[in-house]
Amino acid sequence: MSSGVRHKVIDTVSTEIGEGEERVRLEVEDGIALLTLCRPDRLNAWSWESTRQLGLLADRIRFDPAVRAVLLRAEGRAFCAGIDVTAPGGAITGDSPAERTRNYYEGIRWVHERFAVLARLPQPVVAAVRGYCLGFGFELALMADVRVAAEDAVFALPEAGLGVAVDAGGDLRVAREAGAGWAKYMALTGRRIDAATAERRGLVQLVVPPQELEETARALTAEIAANAPLAVQGIKRGIDAYADAALPAALDRVAMTAALTLTSEDSREGYAARAARRPPRFRGA
Repeated sequence: MSSGVRHKVIDTVSTEIGEGEERVRLEVEDGIALLTLCRPDRLNAWSWESTRQLGLLADRIRFDPAVRAVLLRAEGRAFCAGIDVTAPGGAITGDSPAERTRNYYEGIRWVHERFAVLARLPQPVVAAVRGYCLGFGFELALMADVRVAAEDAVFALPEAGLGVAVDAGGDLRVAREAGAGWAKYMALTGRRIDAATAERRGLVQLVVPPQELEETARALTAEIAANAPLAVQGIKRGIDAYADAALPAALDRVAMTAALTLTSEDSREGYAARAARRPPRFRGA
């Protein structure tokens, strides 16, 4: 087994979530599975453990006959501010640069698989987004079938400024929803866009005042849940089959690019510069 797995950076064995260790919480009410990002003190910053818990809970939803639709939401003032840049950039290890790159490649592929458990649920997923929706947070929201945003929502793919790739396929999904030009604009610059712009470009479907976000998203999810399950699930599968036809091969390329950039000197510099609040000095190495 690779050194990255031995060091337990990614827990691929446990099927439990320890008390007080929740990153994502699951509740089922009136035919709706409520998936709540629950680290508001960290702006719901994402981690390997968050990914593990998301996959576990999505697996529980999949065959639950009581669940007709899913509402993905977050506690606090931000949906998800992305990866915690104060965490070490080189958390996955290896006995050589090649092994470390390989371990990152497998780690990112695992993330893709866990995210796909959510994206490929038979039940439609509605995301309710407020505040920061950056990096992994934006990529997570893009896994939903429909997105409702508060007027204060802000979206971005800032990874290139850290010296790394957009590693969960968010740029591919922006290209699918808004076109290749907008995917490149967002991913190559890292610029933020507001909720109104995201709505115009088809990245969100509804924009509402912040105080109306929960009620609107719940009502929309309930409306979907009230429709015939076999019809709803078949519609979702058919649209996804068309929209995602080229996605698997592209995601594998993303995983390799992510592995190479995550093990680069530029990524070390990018994370260090962000933590020190200074401009990065990238060398292309």
